[in-house]
Amino acid sequence: MTTTAEPAVNASQPNEVGYREYTLGQFHFRRDEYFAYITWPTGSHMMSVDSFLRAMQRDIAWDFFYGTVNFDGVFGTVNHYGKVDVFAGRYNDAYRKAELDYSETVETPLIRETFSSILDDWTNETFDPFASPHETGSAFGIKNGDNTKAVRRERVTAQRMVGLPGDAPLRSDDNGYPVNRMLADVEQDEPLVEAEEGFEGEVSSFNLFAYLSRSDVTWNPSVASACKDSLFCPTTEEYILPIIHGNDRVEWFIQLSDEITWEVEDRDTGGVRARVVMKAGDVSAMPADIRHQGYSPKRSMLLVWENANPDLPDLIASGKTPTYPIDF
Repeated sequence: MTTTAEPAVNASQPNEVGYREYTLGQFHFRRDEYFAYITWPTGSHMMSVDSFLRAMQRDIAWDFFYGTVNFDGVFGTVNHYGKVDVFAGRYNDAYRKAELDYSETVETPLIRETFSSILDDWTNETFDPFASPHETGSAFGIKNGDNTKAVRRERVTAQRMVGLPGDAPLRSDDNGYPVNRMLADVEQDEPLVEAEEGFEGEVSSFNLFAYLSRSDVTWNPSVASACKDSLFCPTTEEYILPIIHGNDRVEWFIQLSDEITWEVEDRDTGGVRARVVMKAGDVSAMPADIRHQGYSPKRSMLLVWENANPDLPDLIASGKTPTYPIDF
């Protein structure tokens, strides 16, 4: 039996307000009562610490996701599926022109452990960076306990479909998922399946709206069903998507309820490309060369359809596959 040691995280002793400072390559991270501070060899940046933690929560939970996770217009990560670029100003025209941009490639296990430690140490017991602003307390102030249970939630990743034997379970009061306050009117009835004789173990269904009404997080597209590389990733959205997602493949969005406004920019420069207002029943595709951020005034339901083919980023970068989904 062999074991692999976890990468060593470079962290200081707690500073004057109780939080550890971290070093990852040439990047340095620290926080005080209100802000997160990031420095690198050619510059520095600061963010409100609640925004920083909400973005980092998703970067960690999604294992750096598909493509680019911009924490804001300056700092973020790019997933190379085994390695991750950590960047500052790389996708910001002003920083690049001023030669303040910087990027460093890190092995995925090291950045995963470092970011997980930052998230755990910097999150107080009053704050849940995965919840909507109405469902959590303050991220500010001196060090005050922790909320490890919240920040270490397991993302739902069904192998076939939630509710199947041995797969991710359905949500219920009994397993700790009450109906959300803003989705109290959603019917909770489950469909009746009457399979032909001999097919009883091969046919299943569930009430997706009821399942989503019991989501305890926002802006977290978990995998509810999978068919080869085709992943259905439904989620509930409230307030603002805490990251600006830069695509490395086409994403399809199906608005299941209410409304989301998407601000769409060029992936590499941040130049404005479009504003997309999606209402219940609308379908849109986000191309592979943009970045996007969503705004949802009411808790809404969204189905994100992902193609998990690992060859897509190279096919798109080489021009063998287009950045857009369809020709009309």
